[in-house]
Amino acid sequence: MNAQEYMEEADKHLLHTYNRYKIVLEKGDGVYLYDINGKKYLDMAAGIAVFAFGYNNKEYNDALKSQIDKLIHTSNLYYNVPATEAASKLTKAAGMDRVFFTNSGAEAIEGAIKLARKYAFNKDGSNDHEIIAMNHSFHGRTMGALSVTGNPKYQEAFKPMIGNVRFADFNDLDSVKSLVNEKTCAIIFEAVQGEGGIYPATNEFMDGVKKICEENDILLILDEIQCGMGRTGTMFAYQQYGIEPDIVTSAKALGCGVPVGAFMAKEKVASAMVPGDHGSTYGGNPFVTAAVNKVFDMFESMNILENVNTVSEYLSEELDKLVADYDIITAHRGKGFMQGLVVTTPVNDIVVKALEKGLIVISAGKDVLRFVPPLIISKENVDEMIEILRSILDDIS
Repeated sequence: MNAQEYMEEADKHLLHTYNRYKIVLEKGDGVYLYDINGKKYLDMAAGIAVFAFGYNNKEYNDALKSQIDKLIHTSNLYYNVPATEAASKLTKAAGMDRVFFTNSGAEAIEGAIKLARKYAFNKDGSNDHEIIAMNHSFHGRTMGALSVTGNPKYQEAFKPMIGNVRFADFNDLDSVKSLVNEKTCAIIFEAVQGEGGIYPATNEFMDGVKKICEENDILLILDEIQCGMGRTGTMFAYQQYGIEPDIVTSAKALGCGVPVGAFMAKEKVASAMVPGDHGSTYGGNPFVTAAVNKVFDMFESMNILENVNTVSEYLSEELDKLVADYDIITAHRGKGFMQGLVVTTPVNDIVVKALEKGLIVISAGKDVLRFVPPLIISKENVDEMIEILRSILDDIS
């Protein structure tokens, strides 16, 4: 079949929950993707912040192939080697004590919510505890994750949400304080808001919320699904703020392409969960946790964090130049390899024109052009991207 036939066949059978761009991708190599017609694309989206090492990495691929020949799945009725090793590496990297492996980021959020509520229930036997979440946040599309997502357009058709969730304004400490009461059991937010427009938490906000939690025995849940796993220059973004959450969620680059997520917690909180409280048939099976193991090994052997810190500084400088040179770009913000440009023109127009010129970028909301590239990109890749963007912006201006 040709590209058009593939798209028509897909549209015939797949549930229409995505407005896909009109290309059919076939393979990838390094930081480039190729469609079935052989057209080459510089990928600055990494499958929405997933493919940290780029595509067709032999070391990563071989690790997965090796595990396939050993053991793919057993269920969680038994122990297995990759899950044990992955749990050790992940909890050590996050500064947490225990982990539950899930199949996605949304499921990690679901587990974090359940753990927070169980911890609060164990304290007083009450079921009326409240969670404070943030406006303009995004935590996923399952019912629990959607309930703490601060964007009414995602919720409207699926109400009622789970109850007792109240919304404060991100980076506004007073708005959080105004919602805290004796029923508050947890505060949840992203260390860097992603879909909401690439907004990093301020030091004042992070420190202030942590203090509120400590003074009131409230659990701090940090969503590191997009901003974690090295994307902002430390393994987890909160490690740049000098604080530790009680619960943290991870996914995306945790498995670099295989469907795996996780929620982790300190022992005091994690011990609230007992057998029967939570579970997953596929969660943490040998195949996906073998991928997690290899990811942590490769972060170290490839000096990924060093590359993020070096090249992201250059990326940031080049994006600042675009703000200075083009009136249709009004701001630049972000951390590490999680960057955004605020534009006054429809952002999707830029995304489409970029595809035409062999560049993959994505949006964050209606007015932010988002850059979440593979963590292995070079300064030369940044230059290639900037050249394409300048040609698009020249045309638009």
